[in-house]
Amino acid sequence: MVSRDSVLNVRNHDRDFAGMTYVYPVLSRRAGGVSVGINLNPNNACNWHCAYCQVPDLVRGKAPAIDLAQLEAELSGFLRALVHGDYLERHVPEGLRTIRDIAFSGNGEPTSAAEFPEVIALVGRLRNEFGLGAGVPMRLITNGSLMGQPRVQEAVRALGDAGGEVWFKVDAGTKASIERINGVSLDPATVARNLAISAALCPTWVQTCMFRWDGAAPTNDDIEAYLDVLEAAGADHLRGVLLYGIARPSMQPEAVRLSPLTAVELEAIAATIAKKGLTVRVSP
Repeated sequence: MVSRDSVLNVRNHDRDFAGMTYVYPVLSRRAGGVSVGINLNPNNACNWHCAYCQVPDLVRGKAPAIDLAQLEAELSGFLRALVHGDYLERHVPEGLRTIRDIAFSGNGEPTSAAEFPEVIALVGRLRNEFGLGAGVPMRLITNGSLMGQPRVQEAVRALGDAGGEVWFKVDAGTKASIERINGVSLDPATVARNLAISAALCPTWVQTCMFRWDGAAPTNDDIEAYLDVLEAAGADHLRGVLLYGIARPSMQPEAVRLSPLTAVELEAIAATIAKKGLTVRVSP
């Protein structure tokens, strides 16, 4: 359990910060305040293996069975501490004591949980019971690989109906780059198709991490291939791109090959993306 004096910071997204199985707080750069995380992969299992992933002991697999009663108890208790208690004053720096969202993220791909549709309904109900409403959106942070499954589409549609949004991971635009960065053999056309499905069901942002690999920044060809994926999905149907760099060290073997881009380099990439008519938000 977190000590009374522990303070959240943007470089520590420890899933055990609050001592719970499914619920954890983080100070999110991209959300701009406190994000209440829902970790449906406490087994550290994911169907991808991203080179920049900060999850230690990451394994291939899917989410375990979710104890919905435990999840409800944890989230209810934590929201009570945030809304009616002094948690924000004790653990969040002054000026950032705002609940920005409830995010389905965690230590793996959240949509791999069989109970994912039930989780969306449960979290939406508790959010409203604590008076947070649309001002605290629910966000799904996903690699989008399971977006073709009917149960996932059901949940994403419900998320959209509740005023939520999807942050859909796209880091590269060629099969070779996707395999190198995300550790999965995947055709860019499949990524585009899943992204289009997501955008049709719920407001969708593309979430993109860019960095140096063995000292080399993404090339112009890399950026063009990436943009081809967004255009194939229908760029005009996307909310925009959340472009970010490496702020916390990777816990994967590939970590030694990765290094951050400068803020200037990220802004230059953002300018290229914006030429396609897309809104871009940059988090170095």
